[in-house]
Amino acid sequence: MKINKLTLKKLNIPFRQSFTHASATRSKTESVIVITESENGHKGYGEGCPRSYVTGETLKTAFQFFEDCRPQVIQIGDFNQLMSWISDHREEIDRNPAAWCALELAMLDILGKEKGRPIETLLSLPELKGNFQYTAVLGVNSLSGFEKQLRQYSEMGFGDFKVKVSGNFKEDKEKIDLFNTVTSEPSKLRLDANNFWKTSDEAIDYIEKLEHTFVAIEEPLQIGDYEGCRKLYNATQTPIILDESFIRQDQFACIAQSPKTWMINLRVSKMGGIVRSLAIARRAGDLGIPVIVGAQVGETSILTRAALTVASTCSNNLAAQEGAFGTHLLERDITAQPIMFGKNGHLSDHYFAQKPGLGIEIAEADLPSITA
Repeated sequence: MKINKLTLKKLNIPFRQSFTHASATRSKTESVIVITESENGHKGYGEGCPRSYVTGETLKTAFQFFEDCRPQVIQIGDFNQLMSWISDHREEIDRNPAAWCALELAMLDILGKEKGRPIETLLSLPELKGNFQYTAVLGVNSLSGFEKQLRQYSEMGFGDFKVKVSGNFKEDKEKIDLFNTVTSEPSKLRLDANNFWKTSDEAIDYIEKLEHTFVAIEEPLQIGDYEGCRKLYNATQTPIILDESFIRQDQFACIAQSPKTWMINLRVSKMGGIVRSLAIARRAGDLGIPVIVGAQVGETSILTRAALTVASTCSNNLAAQEGAFGTHLLERDITAQPIMFGKNGHLSDHYFAQKPGLGIEIAEADLPSITA
């Protein structure tokens, strides 16, 4: 295969409603899209979501990384060369995981199309099949807005929820108490603090006063405070989900000795693409650490499709799955047939599973109007 053109664009799609958590408020996408074009006329598409508070990346650094590595990446002609590039440039990808994710997905997509194979076949993985179950994620809204959204999710049949901490205890307590009256049966509930608390003692006191049993607590303390998280786990016996505090393989050294303490939120963009995500999922499985295949707010169907590859592969160690919001959140997706959850939070329509590459038809005629 020979690539004739490699392009990076900023994606700008408004949300149907803004989404807020302790680290940021978003009302539109903040993503980059890579488009590859081969001499045979095939096109591949990839997506990444640079976040300064997650990986230290910005749109500016993503564009710079793309320009720096573009002359080398455009020379990649097959899957083995792609794998070699990933191995040889680990440190650069460590610094630019979301930017590389967009490039890697575009390369896997076009390589699959050139071979006439889905990306699972390229990666020597089983085909996608079965039913994927998603979590309902509730942001920091007003109490009335929260209740409205909770009722909508409950009516759709969701039983698995993640709630963002606002920091206003009275409001957080009222929101948690709503689960006793709104949901028809006991729900699985995870708490996401987005690094809100400064110390484990603050977190322990806050969580105990909420008077609820949580399945897990995500990023309760400052990024990388593993010792504080262990103290929190010991006090509450509630597993700690690592998100911003786990983005690279070498961070297993910080958690491998206490696997029962942890879960890992494995977001494909944050981890630096599918290949690195799969490696982390396998290592977590070997250690007995459950994973959650998560998502960045505002992902399109490209990253949703990539996450399905990872979730399918680590199904025996999968604690939950997030994302697949599609046009539930976005005013429009970049494909006419968005990959998104339906009733009960299920995604079972795998129309793309056996198609070459990612199997998604991108509405490229719309790209100029939604890029800058």
